[in-house]
Amino acid sequence: MTATSPPKSQSRPKEFREQLLERALVADGAMGTVLYSKGVFINRCFDELNLSMPALVKETHQEYVKAGAEIIESNTFGATRTRLAAFGLSENLKEINRAGVRLAREAAGDSAFVAGAIGPLGVRIEPLGAMSFAEAKADFREQAEALLDAGVDLLILETFSDLNEIREAIFAAREAAGNDMVIVAQVTIDDAGNMPGGATPETYTQKLDEWPADVIGLNCSVGPKATFETIERMMQYSRKPMSAMPNAGLPAVVEGRKIYLCSPEYMAQYARRLLWAGVKIVGGCCGTTAEHIKLIRSEARSLQPQTKKLSVTIEEPVAKAKALAKVPVAAKSKLGAKLAAGKFVSFVEILPPRGVDASKEIEGAKLCAGHGIDCINVPDGPRASARLSNQVTCQLIQQEAHIEAVMHFCCRDRNILGIQSELLGAHTVGVRNLICITGDPPRMGTYPDATAVFDVDAIGLTNIVNNLNHGLDIGGNPMGSQTALLIGVGANPGALNMDEEIRRMEWKAQAGAEYIVTQPVFDLDLLEQFLKRTEHLKLPVICGVWPLTSYRNAEFMVNELRVPVPEPFMKRMLKADNAEKARHEGVAIGREMVERARKLVQGVQLSAPFGRYSMAIEVAEAIGSRD
Repeated sequence: MTATSPPKSQSRPKEFREQLLERALVADGAMGTVLYSKGVFINRCFDELNLSMPALVKETHQEYVKAGAEIIESNTFGATRTRLAAFGLSENLKEINRAGVRLAREAAGDSAFVAGAIGPLGVRIEPLGAMSFAEAKADFREQAEALLDAGVDLLILETFSDLNEIREAIFAAREAAGNDMVIVAQVTIDDAGNMPGGATPETYTQKLDEWPADVIGLNCSVGPKATFETIERMMQYSRKPMSAMPNAGLPAVVEGRKIYLCSPEYMAQYARRLLWAGVKIVGGCCGTTAEHIKLIRSEARSLQPQTKKLSVTIEEPVAKAKALAKVPVAAKSKLGAKLAAGKFVSFVEILPPRGVDASKEIEGAKLCAGHGIDCINVPDGPRASARLSNQVTCQLIQQEAHIEAVMHFCCRDRNILGIQSELLGAHTVGVRNLICITGDPPRMGTYPDATAVFDVDAIGLTNIVNNLNHGLDIGGNPMGSQTALLIGVGANPGALNMDEEIRRMEWKAQAGAEYIVTQPVFDLDLLEQFLKRTEHLKLPVICGVWPLTSYRNAEFMVNELRVPVPEPFMKRMLKADNAEKARHEGVAIGREMVERARKLVQGVQLSAPFGRYSMAIEVAEAIGSRD
């Protein structure tokens, strides 16, 4: 016996097959997500960590075993010759796969079965790619043989998006394993239940049913809801046992990090539904952690094992039934009442002070109040800078300037516990208007080495606020009282990837957004396009307007903030050959924007560049009548 190749006598395929017949089993969660969170760079070959960082891989397995996982997948998802070749590691194929199984076995002990994980090749195969079916099959067989030699209890083929490719993987695995070994074959889908190549649930289920896989199912890509709904459709076309290992929702990318928004509690609710439907293997994929698996295992323990699909009615959790009706928008704040009545509103942005003296900001707010501005908009650590708490700034403005404040609330500096606490505090002290944002990353500010939290992004934050407005915490537990926070969200009509911006806007609306505030807009054509694509959301839109102060300021908007400024405006600012002319031209452009935007939106947010509140007020004069 060698250290890297345990004898086949250690494998338990027969026992696994027997257990699968008797009850449902809980698999582990993400490997890559957890390794990345532990500091492994995304450009590393994660499979090679079996050799170079075995303790880290084993530790991850142990976390899942401790959480109650009954199936531990080896860290070999990308350990085929084709994928390893991209890292110059193809000659280490057997060593990497054997080490992956050994580490999983050492962590699992007698508590869990060890599955050999096999993923797609990462290249297109015929008819769309250069690799032939025979070459793909040979690649899969080579890895399967290495995993089998190392002593796995079953094989899991996962995250396949090409029906032809998973066919070759299934037949290769079966030829290598013989008839006794359980083979689980899982494809990945979109929100509609279709594979990325377009195959429908009916098509791919019937094919998977024909091919020699013992268990068929879904993993990755989408969250538990789409997985559950698609599994129910698959069960109409196959009697084979089913598996489901969804992502923790759709990921959002923040500062290079993928953030998954589904809480362990939410995942566990759908695990219960999947188990009642008759799914025999339930686990998680990208974004899931030991905390998710712990709650999923708890659900599995509480249910009687099912061997066939049951006709049952799934009731919402008790906590959901105790959710309180939301306070109407019009009753939340003066701003809410104006938006609900369809009145045009105006904000002026005032930054919190860098120190503890907010007198200048309060005087600025009083000036705005005296000129008919509706609200003062207070950013939260803008440009990742350290300033007075914007919640405190909002309180001072409301108390001393007697004008309502709108508080930016960002995710950068708070975990989900701090987020909930501060939101409850804001409601309690009378700060009721929010704009939920993700927040500027620390590298943009004066403390680039500061740690960013980003437990959630703006979409997850909106969900949290919406829960609190229903009297529920993030876990769906009733609090006995509720907040009445007006939920605003940000949008960028000038985004380079407008399709992605619209998708995120739709998710924010689904999460509970009640109004939209845009980034500064200079190109009305972009604003009109954005409004047309979001009109189905039926949310009031507040357009951002930034009075330019100089040509350099305009260049900063274009190059640093990525805000498109039309060439005619750039030329006008360039012609202003002194500060006063530039100021006058910037105000004139801002007034033009307000006059044109007023016909399209329900309000404007006016920036006060460098604390020049008078510029914002001059621009606001273009609003005219408020009837």
